[in-house]
Amino acid sequence: MNANQVVTISFFKFDKFSSKWWAFTKMGIPPFNVTKINGLQFLKQLGSGAENGFSIKPNFGVYGILATWDDEAAANTFLEKNNSFLNYQKRAVESWTVFMKTSKVHGVWSGVTPFYENVQYNENELVGVITRATIHTKHLFEFWKEVPTVSQSIDNRDGLLFSIGIGEWPIFMQATFSLWENSKYMMDYAYKSQYHREVVKKTRQRGWYREEMFARFRPYRSVGEWEGVDILNLTE
Repeated sequence: MNANQVVTISFFKFDKFSSKWWAFTKMGIPPFNVTKINGLQFLKQLGSGAENGFSIKPNFGVYGILATWDDEAAANTFLEKNNSFLNYQKRAVESWTVFMKTSKVHGVWSGVTPFYENVQYNENELVGVITRATIHTKHLFEFWKEVPTVSQSIDNRDGLLFSIGIGEWPIFMQATFSLWENSKYMMDYAYKSQYHREVVKKTRQRGWYREEMFARFRPYRSVGEWEGVDILNLTE
């Protein structure tokens, strides 16, 4: 089953106050009955940060849905027929979904490892990256003090196609999703960017995270548009 696992991440942009409020309320009262979604393995509804996405301030106009599926057929059925998902699309001015397979993963999310490695890692191929952490309450101030400098350092990075800060809960449950032309560009940012490298070091030394996960993916299909274009323009 997991050999065929597909990961989808969808983003929705809302412009009207009524639509933003509707999407915000769904974070507290999830619209998905996950026990009745065929082929669903894991699902998270995600808010986003303001400015370039990596901010303690929320962006009430952008939300996401991350899910893993038994196979692509199950993902397609959900995206095309699930009434709650279609309501997101109907109310949004833009929506965009990326289909991915997992090449590397370590760590846990909500106590489980939701992604199954089912494609070979190739550093020269297009790569999607998810980082996710639950921050210890006692380290929240220290963590968020570092975020603005790190977030500025990712802007206009060579090879970066898309990036956003996301999370299930503000302040203490945070994640990032980014797309890069290849893993070499991503690794240059992760380990050669002074600010990012220093924060990674502090994270390890000071034990900021109660739970963390890092995963790499091979995007192979995209549907919809973001900022007026399909950033990846992928077909199988």
